[in-house]
Amino acid sequence: VAKDWGLQLPEIRDRGVRVVSEGRTQYFALHGKTGHLVTAERIDREQLCRLVEKCVLCCELIVEGEM
Repeated sequence: VAKDWGLQLPEIRDRGVRVVSEGRTQYFALHGKTGHLVTAERIDREQLCRLVEKCVLCCELIVEGEM
């Protein structure tokens, strides 16, 4: 994520960059040392998308300040 957005690793922390998922459960996070998008907790496809063939989890990247 840091590389895709052209951010240096310290900017992720300094600019309050975070990943926000729909609903209460936050499935994704940014790894502070690498800037990689990682799973924040176990994702159970059967629980989330029982009757759906294509399972999609949407999330947004929030960056504080100007780009």
